[in-house]
Amino acid sequence: MKKIFYLLAFVAIAFASCDPLSKTYSTIDATPTPYTKTLTITLANADYQKLGTSSSSPYPGKSYNFKTTADANLYIPTILNAEYPQLDNGSNANVTFAFPATQPLVPDSTYTHVAYTMVTADYTFPGNTFPDLSAAGVLNYLAYKYPTPVPNQLVVLTYVFFESGGTPSAGTTVTDSFMFLGGAWTKIYTVSPAQYASVNRGTNNWFIATDIPNIPVYLNTFLTSDPLVIATNPKVGDVKYISYRYLTTFQKVISLIFDGTNWVNKQTLSFLKSGGTWIPDPTVYYTFNKADYAVLNLASTTAGTAAARANVASFGDFNIQSAGSATYWSPADLQAALIVMLTADFPSPKPNIPYKVTYAVYTGVVSNVSAIFVYNGTTWVAQ
Repeated sequence: MKKIFYLLAFVAIAFASCDPLSKTYSTIDATPTPYTKTLTITLANADYQKLGTSSSSPYPGKSYNFKTTADANLYIPTILNAEYPQLDNGSNANVTFAFPATQPLVPDSTYTHVAYTMVTADYTFPGNTFPDLSAAGVLNYLAYKYPTPVPNQLVVLTYVFFESGGTPSAGTTVTDSFMFLGGAWTKIYTVSPAQYASVNRGTNNWFIATDIPNIPVYLNTFLTSDPLVIATNPKVGDVKYISYRYLTTFQKVISLIFDGTNWVNKQTLSFLKSGGTWIPDPTVYYTFNKADYAVLNLASTTAGTAAARANVASFGDFNIQSAGSATYWSPADLQAALIVMLTADFPSPKPNIPYKVTYAVYTGVVSNVSAIFVYNGTTWVAQ
């Protein structure tokens, strides 16, 4: 019996040693198929806690949100590396995260510091000859009054506004909010007395502490029912900055992102597994400024009419309000103009990387919208 066992063992060893495919099998086993996935994740409290919860840990581990997109890009890879280390290079993750319900985007949000009411003498600043301000004139005034602004600086300005055909000849007194964004003063959305009243805060025209969890919900209601916002035809990913009063002390600003239906205090960013680690979305973000718009008057371009190009260079926004106007920008001409400005700003663009640009449009009011372009190695293509 033992002889038979030894004989079978010898035959098995001999057969294995003579198998011509054994090395091939070993090679296949040594180089397994890469394990890649595309993840869609909404961060929960437990995910944020991967950043640590001690007093010395990054703040998101305790607040369960990110104050800025830059912070999200900084910290989310740490969460992904902790939770999905097994995924191989080439994996993608679309991560949705929360912003705070009240977001201190401005360096100084004290109401008495940022609020100013113009007096008669203020209207005599250089270049203005009227006792009121147009949409362009108020931006000129801000540049004059605040010659050295800092990024995200906020001004809540009360002034006499005049628009031919839109206001009485004497103008009308308005209160608007402006932020210094991307190197230029930009009018942002301001909650009105009527809107405060619609949520039972019309007595003082400010929100109180118990409103904090509901503020993003209130603001979404205001934006989705505002005809002027609807007229801009917002697109997924568009950002709206909203200025609101909080108690008697503060004027705060929150940014909401359009998800296709609502304005929410959440955002989704993409991440890539590369070089053994997760890295942020490589998209290049850029906000056009007045110098960029001036390029349209200098560059050899046929986008829009000569009057439209001169208008953009002068006012720093595209008129998309009146199709019959000589200064109107059709969608095709607007796209061509954006490509001209992109070409000037990025003479050596990174191929196949999304460039998300923010620019100003005029629809009766000035507001910011965004568009995405990719350079394919030869030309810019709108996405």
